[in-house]
Amino acid sequence: MVLASARTQIAEYLSTLIYVYTLLIILYIVIQLLFSVGVRPPYSRTVDVVLGFLRDICEPFLRIFRRVLPSFGGFDFSPILAIITLQIVNTIVVHDLIHG
Repeated sequence: MVLASARTQIAEYLSTLIYVYTLLIILYIVIQLLFSVGVRPPYSRTVDVVLGFLRDICEPFLRIFRRVLPSFGGFDFSPILAIITLQIVNTIVVHDLIHG
């Protein structure tokens, strides 16, 4: 009984972690899109720290997919592939293997 409860809690934790990371990637991409359009916030130490945090968290994972996918006329499809990969991992690992 305790083992089943621990498996469920681990599965819920991993699922939440994947969900939060997906949201961070989406937020990072939206901010990068706004920057490419020309929208720049005025300099603020807080904004700089938040943007640095998003870059440090998202770029290493997205860089994996940028090596695999070629550039298509200025469009970056690596976030789409990264999010799809996270959802596949969530489905296979968390729901199928851990929940059983």
